[in-house]
Amino acid sequence: MPSTATGVRDRTFRAEMMNETLQRTALERAVAGSAVNLELPVRASDRLGGHIVQGHVDGVGTVANVTEDGFARRLEIEAPPALLRYVIEKGSIAVDGVSLTVTGTANGSFTVSLIPETLERTTLGAAQRGTKVNLEVDVLAKYVERLIAK
Repeated sequence: MPSTATGVRDRTFRAEMMNETLQRTALERAVAGSAVNLELPVRASDRLGGHIVQGHVDGVGTVANVTEDGFARRLEIEAPPALLRYVIEKGSIAVDGVSLTVTGTANGSFTVSLIPETLERTTLGAAQRGTKVNLEVDVLAKYVERLIAK
């Protein structure tokens, strides 16, 4: 999303965000000191082991259900139909900037399963029913749709 880091220090940063960013994301809940997920980009020479995450936000979803599943935790996330068209079981989606595999789909929602490492190192460990999350769908699916439509 259009935003710019204007200062980086220790484990904090300051950013300027355009209205476009605030309108498309769940960042209206963020206040100074809020935790966010940041991931370094892959260099062109690196091996790509997951899906392509651009860091854009396509829309906002809402955590509808949280279920403990052994050592993992499942999140069911409701999402707008315009985004769900790109979501398939065993496909990829970024939730709050975290690249995840979709474990299931239902009418109006999808499910992801979070391993302990993800629960501990990202903001998704604190997600509960009603939490708003930023969603980025698979960019390749959007390109395929666009090319087929022409």
